[in-house]
Amino acid sequence: MLKDMPKKDFRTLGFVLRRTNYGEADRILNIITPQGKISAIAKAARKEKSKLAGGIEMFSLVDLNLHQGKSEFAIITSAKMVKYYNNILKDYDRMNLASIVLKQVSRAADNTDNEEYFEIIKQCFSSLDTNHNLLLIESWFWLNLRRAMGEEVNLYRDNKGEKLSADQRYDWDIAESAFSKLENGDYGANEIKMLRLMTTNNLKTVEKVKVDDEFLQKILRIAKIVAKV
Repeated sequence: MLKDMPKKDFRTLGFVLRRTNYGEADRILNIITPQGKISAIAKAARKEKSKLAGGIEMFSLVDLNLHQGKSEFAIITSAKMVKYYNNILKDYDRMNLASIVLKQVSRAADNTDNEEYFEIIKQCFSSLDTNHNLLLIESWFWLNLRRAMGEEVNLYRDNKGEKLSADQRYDWDIAESAFSKLENGDYGANEIKMLRLMTTNNLKTVEKVKVDDEFLQKILRIAKIVAKV
């Protein structure tokens, strides 16, 4: 979260994480920006002829001008929609995953500052808008959110400190946050390779890899375990 922000006018891109009605016509917004999370108030945004309303929609990238005064809330002086990911709203599963992304990033940004949070949302929304595989998107999201929170995923050595082998099967040791050798374990060379790809590449690059849903179910399962959800 942005702290000790100087009292000034400033401009930023952002994604609205949450909107709350306030007073008779205002809205309070939590917004993730490339610099961190901020809280802002959009005065009279709920009025019929409001010039701000169209620029603070959920599931959209917005360009904001704000004024930071003495209040904890910045005041939105102008708002323009840069990109509206409208296809997300056409499918319940896509909209649900987009909502999870916003909620989880909001929680993470309350505890740690990282410019990657903004980029994670941007990549997820871009893929959700073009109807890519939801299993892949969600897996990539959990793994990279955890990494952005400062918890690197150990994908090179097992719980005994030995290098992972292409000929070995593994399970995930939750206590040690590492793979453990297990005959007939769920994870092998292909799964580990995919996990490494997801944690070192952007989402569009990962989407070029052709894998089936059964394989991605296994990847999502381990991604959620790693992310502790």
